[in-house]
Amino acid sequence: MPKTTTGPKAFVARHAETRIRAALADTRIVAIVGPRQSGKTTLARRIAEDDGHPFVTLDDDQFRRFAQDDPVAFMRGHRTLVIDEIQRAPGLILELKKAVDQDPQPGRFLITGSVDLFKGSISPDSLAGRVETVELLPFSQAEIAGAGPSRFLDRAFAGDFPAVAATGATEGLIDRVLSGGFPPALSRPSPARRATWLRAYARSLADRDVSDIATVEKRDELSRLIDHAAVSAGRLLNMSSLGSHLGVDSKTVDRWLVLLEQMFLVRRIRAWHRSGLKRLVKTPKLQFLDSGLLAALQRVGPADIARDRQTLGSLLECFVHAEIAKAAALAEEPTALAHYRDKDKVEVDLVLERPPGAIVGIEVKAGATARPEQFKGLTRLSEAVGDRFACGILLHDGDRVQRTSPGLFAVPFRMLWEA
Repeated sequence: MPKTTTGPKAFVARHAETRIRAALADTRIVAIVGPRQSGKTTLARRIAEDDGHPFVTLDDDQFRRFAQDDPVAFMRGHRTLVIDEIQRAPGLILELKKAVDQDPQPGRFLITGSVDLFKGSISPDSLAGRVETVELLPFSQAEIAGAGPSRFLDRAFAGDFPAVAATGATEGLIDRVLSGGFPPALSRPSPARRATWLRAYARSLADRDVSDIATVEKRDELSRLIDHAAVSAGRLLNMSSLGSHLGVDSKTVDRWLVLLEQMFLVRRIRAWHRSGLKRLVKTPKLQFLDSGLLAALQRVGPADIARDRQTLGSLLECFVHAEIAKAAALAEEPTALAHYRDKDKVEVDLVLERPPGAIVGIEVKAGATARPEQFKGLTRLSEAVGDRFACGILLHDGDRVQRTSPGLFAVPFRMLWEA
């Protein structure tokens, strides 16, 4: 079972803090964005206290009304300020722009938002050249363990894995997958209590938080969409099918999915393709950003997996996607995520791409033994990519790294955060 230190007085060091502080040293405004309850407020408050900056949260009714009614007066007199949940008063963005244009010193404002601030009502041009955005997702496994940032992505793109190496089995894999990374969920004493909190969290997003970014008349249907999306996680996205379950058209489903993406609940994973390859499927997949939340919505617990380990499959893929997304958010090199599927239904769960076009394929398997046929998708991807193929990795529940052929590796899950 993974060690957690998420009690009420504990502070789990976040890998994003180094990047945030570096940005504050040379950028006028730094924005921390991520889902609610991922730790943004805790980290922003810590930075404010350490650096002696005023801190206000717009979750406070009085501060929020003041910011909404009179943003000019709200900002008056503040040379530096940390503003939590700024999406609740988007009118402040213009005042921030005016303030940093008048005084362009770096590190003036640190803001947080529980929506992707510049993909919604806030124009991405509003702070162009003035802001650096840092994504803070729920705890990674390395953060939970108190370890430094993983080097897995850099090693993958370098093909830097040994031909054979014993690592030991991945400790507490099922518990890690079912727990996810949300701090309040991890502080709960049992899987049942975690699941209860996570389901309430999803309902709260649909019932309350969505109103910060859009007007949604049918909130019950939006909540039901979250449930249906959980059933479809890891599969090709079929918006017509989702719409038929909800009694709405595919355009409405698309609009609602955009809102869920803005709130960091789900992501559409684009299909990897390239010109000249006509047999590739171009439909995206739908994936959640926290495996604990997905497990809670799917009503899957330890006993269910003990009875039928196949129920672990989609949750494991979500877990790996979440770990990769957290690492990619902090990587020096931009890392794009996609999936591969061709007309023969040969698939690769994740395709990672870095400039100037290097490709890594990742396949996720719940078993402890890597079998030759499980590398079919990675081999097909390698043939399609050619010299751009850095390596293919089959993640499994075994206890050793093994190179099965040039550029193809079987790697235990623990290497995601211990590499």
